[in-house]
Parts: sequence; structure tokens; C-alpha cells
Amino acid sequence: MLADPHIPVLLQPILAQCAPVEGVWLDGTYGFGGYSRGLLGAGAARVIGVDQDPDVIAQAELPKGIELIQGRFGELDTLADVPLDGVVLDIGVSSMQIDQSARGFSFMRDGPLDMRMSQSGPSAADIVNRGDEEFIADILFRFGEERKSRRIARGIVAARNDAPITTTLQLADIIKKNLPYPKPNQPHPATRSFQALRIAVNDELGELARGLVAAEAALKPGGLLVVVTFHSLEDRMVKRFMQIRSGNAPRANRYAPETEADAARFERVTRKAIEADSDECAANPRARSARLRIARRLDAPAAYTDPADIGMPAIDLSKGGIL
Repeated sequence: MLADPHIPVLLQPILAQCAPVEGVWLDGTYGFGGYSRGLLGAGAARVIGVDQDPDVIAQAELPKGIELIQGRFGELDTLADVPLDGVVLDIGVSSMQIDQSARGFSFMRDGPLDMRMSQSGPSAADIVNRGDEEFIADILFRFGEERKSRRIARGIVAARNDAPITTTLQLADIIKKNLPYPKPNQPHPATRSFQALRIAVNDELGELARGLVAAEAALKPGGLLVVVTFHSLEDRMVKRFMQIRSGNAPRANRYAPETEADAARFERVTRKAIEADSDECAANPRARSARLRIARRLDAPAAYTDPADIGMPAIDLSKGGIL
């Protein structure tokens, strides 16, 4: 069992906003189990942990009251065996994955260029070595909001013509060489590109969109949807979903009668995103970019939400010469 260096972000605000915590909860990104243990300690009768990473499943030591299932939170409505009192989704990569150089998530540690949370399917190396230039540039721009995406993509294609790009530091060096020298206190030049590749490899935004819909189907009336995000793309999607599903999104025709599809299925518990305070940021730097949003399930039956309606960037990940 790995030591637990992970501090669950915004756990205390979650427990405070959700009090009293009771019934059956689902932790959609189990990792080291920090949220699950926090929920159990706060009063949950049972917590269903879900994680797609086989290393998490193999190494977990579960206290009484927590069970762990391998899967994605996009399918959480089929993994839960009862209607849920709460769902917690912590979006993005865990410290367990970042801290292991062999997983290939970090530009600060040399390792194979992998980034696959599930350890299956195409890797980041497949994208940068087999994807065409336009496809790579679109990924970097749409998923990483990297303004120099086309310059970086050209540099990647030129470099791979000399030798395959197989390691994290090799890719980070290529990116660095194709960007202006960073100013003091700016993030590492590879930050946005590595984020974009990780999101693409794991279809993180698609999984988020599916997870929100699945949570709506799995929650009982009164149940809570709790989502922690770490960058603006994710937060915008969650904010938009909660606006639409609470009936607060602008309608195309305000004079038209309300339809079943427009019926509110959530009420927002948090009107604005909750951020970590200075003490938590000092203790856990990862918390600095975190945003917490919470909504409570209402009685209206669950319905489908188009990912495009909540602002998911559209890239066909089956194209680009990868699959």
C-alpha cells in the first residue's frame, strides 16, 4: 500500500455545506480515499468508491463502510445499487498518478509519455507521434487553451521526424524550445500542453459530461451533487450544467410554455463557486485552483443533457490518425 500524501481538496467546505451527511454516497474518483473517509467520518452510512485506475483498486485498504469498484464516473448510475444521497466528483488527475514518474503525467519527472488513468487505450505518446499537426494543435488549443498551439504542434511534428517522442522530459523540452522564454513567476511552458494531452488521452471532459448526467439519474430527491474542478474548462461545464438543470439558464423564447425538458431537476446550493481559503492553500498548493459547486436533486425525472449545451469543446478524438 502506498503512503497517503494526498490531502482531499475543499473537504471541510464540502462537509459543512452538505451537513448533515447521511445515507449512501458515491465518491466518483476514489484515489487515496480521502473524500470517502471524510464522508464516512461525517456520518454517511456507506460510501461507494469508484476509480478507473487499476493501481488504486489493487492497493486500496478499505475501512468498514467503504466499498470500491473499478469504473468511470460516467457510468456511476449503473454502478450504484441504490438511489444515492450524494455524489462527489473530484475532476482531474490525482497526486498518486502525478507523483509516479512511470505514469507519465508530469513534466517535472522523467518517465514514459503515457498519461492513461485507466492504463488502457491510446497514450499521450500515440497522440504526439501519430496525430497529424492540425489534430495536435486543436487538442492543445481547445483542451489547454494554449495560444501558441500551432507553433508547438509544428515543433512536435518536426522533432518526431528525427526521433520518436517517448518521454515526458523530451516532450517538455520540445515545447519549451518552441515558446518564448517565460517571465518570472509564470507557469512552466509545458503546463497547458500537458494538461491538454492528459484531458485528451482520458477523454476527461466527455467523462465529466457523462458523469453529470449519470449523477442526475443516480441521485434520489434531496440528494447532493458535489463537484470539485481544477481549471476553467471544467468549471464552466459544471456551472452551465447546474444552471440549465436548475431552470436558470436563458430560454430561447421566454414567452413559450415551459416544457418537460425545461423542468428544474436541481436547485443550486452554492450560487458561486467556493474556493479554498489561505490556510488550505498554504497547506495544500493544489487547492489554489480548485472550485467547488454543489446542487440538490429535485423530484423531476432525469433527462439527457447534450454536452455541447454545457460548453464541452468539440474534438473527435477518433480522428487525427490515432485510432
